[in-house]
Amino acid sequence: MKVPVGFIAKLWSFIKFLPFFILLLILGILKALFISPIAAGIIGFGNSSVIIGLWPAHFFWTCYCVVRTKKLGITLKIAMLLSLPLPLILWPVAGIFGSFLGGTGFGFFSPVLATFEAVGENVTDKFYHCIFDGCWATIQGSCTVVRDFTDFCFHSYFSYMDELIMRTPADEEPVEIQLSRLPGCFLVSLVGLLMDVPSITVLALWKSPYMLFTGWKRLLEDFLGREGPFLESVCVPFGALAIILWPLAVIASVVAAFLSSFFLGLYAGVVVHQEKSMRMGIAFVVAAVSLFDEYANDLLYLEPGSCLPRPRYRKNVPPDSIQRRSSHDAENSLGKDGKEGLSDSKLVSQRSRTLKAAIQHYKPFKVLDWLFKSCEVNGMEFLNDGLINVKDIEECVVKGDCKKLGTALPAWCILKCLLASAKSDAPGLVVSDEADLTITNWPGDKMFQWLIEPLLVMKEQIRKLNLEDNEEACLRQAIMQCKNETPEDWDDIGFPSQDNVRRAQLQSVIRRLQGIVGSMTRMPTFRRRFQNLVKVLYVEAAKTGALVSYIVENSTGSNTSQGDKLDQTSQETDEGKSDVANIV
Repeated sequence: MKVPVGFIAKLWSFIKFLPFFILLLILGILKALFISPIAAGIIGFGNSSVIIGLWPAHFFWTCYCVVRTKKLGITLKIAMLLSLPLPLILWPVAGIFGSFLGGTGFGFFSPVLATFEAVGENVTDKFYHCIFDGCWATIQGSCTVVRDFTDFCFHSYFSYMDELIMRTPADEEPVEIQLSRLPGCFLVSLVGLLMDVPSITVLALWKSPYMLFTGWKRLLEDFLGREGPFLESVCVPFGALAIILWPLAVIASVVAAFLSSFFLGLYAGVVVHQEKSMRMGIAFVVAAVSLFDEYANDLLYLEPGSCLPRPRYRKNVPPDSIQRRSSHDAENSLGKDGKEGLSDSKLVSQRSRTLKAAIQHYKPFKVLDWLFKSCEVNGMEFLNDGLINVKDIEECVVKGDCKKLGTALPAWCILKCLLASAKSDAPGLVVSDEADLTITNWPGDKMFQWLIEPLLVMKEQIRKLNLEDNEEACLRQAIMQCKNETPEDWDDIGFPSQDNVRRAQLQSVIRRLQGIVGSMTRMPTFRRRFQNLVKVLYVEAAKTGALVSYIVENSTGSNTSQGDKLDQTSQETDEGKSDVANIV
């Protein structure tokens, strides 16, 4: 699209586009008014049924796990058991209300968004898509939300609880509350509330005019010139609403700062308990204001850092560690030539100011798309090579034992990515042939940051090991067939290196990868997409003839019933093929 130049041209472009935008917005709202009650009903009643049906089990099992766990001391256990009933009782109320509210919002905004997507440059028959896009897809998406929520409540929750009561190492001390420190904690928390709440609120009010006028300036410049986010039709309604509702966003940010100041003030008591020092707690009360000021400056692209004092509040952490870490991150975001951004021009600067640039950043679902596509490709290779057989698929489908498929296969895909990234000297993770996943473009979701940052550390560890090609070839068999607990576990696979230290380092990486995958399996969408992946592998096994051979070999005895269950899965193949399109 040609961007107009000059005030008159920009104004005329704005006048021409305004009726078109209003008509699309009205059409989207009419569709939303029809679809929103349906989506709210599906998500609201579906999630409510899950919440009410599992609430007795959740209530009992949460209390049981708190009693059984050895990770908590007796005092902390008693405190948690006394405080748990209130949130457990409020959970159904909050969950049901949130489900209906979220369903209403999803059912309203999804059709509006799809209406503007239908007028994109690559869309044919725009009139048809403007009318019907976002209707049936929103209803299907509502059903998917209920399914993912069910998986989280039925599988992820119990996985978290199982980890809580898991046997702990003998040298690990339980988390405990020292009663003698509580008076000091309460006193410092009170001081934190009295100092941090008004100080942070005043800072937020002081910076709010700059946030208001700077935001308006940037949004209006893009809107009049059809630049930035307004080049994309799908972003226009949100950009226009952002201009109108920007004062509300500023007010909301001030309110959020006011509410967060309470948590910062109360956290001073936690610092007192951790550092065993009231002086450190008071130091955190002062430092919290400086931390908030620096965060606000970074958010508003003001001068980095803060002129406010920041005393040392950790005994084993230098007082300026946060500042040095911020400077280090800024240096990492610069290329070797000193320019902002990395050498790959396709990557986006972390300080990009446009909504369009933000859209180009990796999102969590894109990372999952890459992972499951990689699992599909590598899983088919393993089927052909015999590292995965029909028995593994049977155990996953019939018995629910998906340790090999659900843990080892994704762990190998991530390890393969780490090996390629280490070889290429890439600044991040090579997730495709076109771009890397780096600190400048990884998902902003905090959970993904917790998962990705350890991968970057492991990549550097693998790079220092300088693996040979024959060693990398054996890793595939090692991760799929070995327990990887001791160096001797690799004796049967013919690992070329006899250095036990080298083996132990690689096995440590594999175990950490399996732990990361175990954490990823708790994500709401993971289980659904993994079941689709199993269907794809089942179809591939049927094509290669391995499935027929396996059923013939196990057609007698108890395996007959298992074969019947696999045949039932075969009847779902057509549905699986349609779901595979979502993976790709």
